[in-house]
Amino acid sequence: MNIAYIIGIVICIAVLVLGLAGGLPPYHFEQIGNFFDPSSIMIVIGCSIAIVLASFPLKTFLSIPKHFAVMLKNPKQKPETIIDALVDLAQIARKDGLLALEEKAGEQEDPFFKQAIMLIVDANDPDRVRATLENDIECMSDRHNAAAALYDKASAVSPAFGMVGTLVGLINMLKQMDPTEGSSDLGANMSVALITTFYGCLLAHMIFGPVANNLRIRDSEEVLNKMIIVEGITCIQAGENPKMLREKLLTFVAQKQREKLAEGSGSSGGEG
Repeated sequence: MNIAYIIGIVICIAVLVLGLAGGLPPYHFEQIGNFFDPSSIMIVIGCSIAIVLASFPLKTFLSIPKHFAVMLKNPKQKPETIIDALVDLAQIARKDGLLALEEKAGEQEDPFFKQAIMLIVDANDPDRVRATLENDIECMSDRHNAAAALYDKASAVSPAFGMVGTLVGLINMLKQMDPTEGSSDLGANMSVALITTFYGCLLAHMIFGPVANNLRIRDSEEVLNKMIIVEGITCIQAGENPKMLREKLLTFVAQKQREKLAEGSGSSGGEG
């Protein structure tokens, strides 16, 4: 699970509740009721959802549950696992030829990895192999960015509708003011009018913004994994030495991770 997101949201909610209850002990949790207003919720949430629905294809909008599932789960594949798998494939290819990789392709759970192996097994031109795989990555990233853009749009419109709700509340307040009775209810009416701005800011920065950022992080992680596969597959097709292949693929990961992976491959290589 994406523990960082869950911890961050839980802490944010806890701090928000304590802040609404007074900030410091003794807490006055009965004050939280002051921040509940059904009409404000309807304006901010209802209008924000409606505008997002109007701005994107229905298919993208209906994929929201899938977006949260992707965001809350860590990637199945890690770069180091992919590098090890590619080095193993390179060893098999040097020993038995590229056709021997067809059996390994059937063992892959990742469709992209399987497709990459089959492209070189079928003796396609190296430039065509790279172009095909890179086009797949580009189209995938475009789809991911379209999903993240949905939450960017929601993050932009929710504060705007918060302000709309505030204006509606202020207009109603001014219309209902009676000059003969003074302005004793002005403070209470003003607080209700401002609640919609509060809701809009919460939705934008506590819900929609983090989701968009997490989806883009997932996209960058998946692109990295697929770029490692592309580089590894093209090197295997060119007959590159497995040891040199590992050194080349390690440039895709952080320095500390490279050292750890290099140590692991060194010990296993010595045993071999």
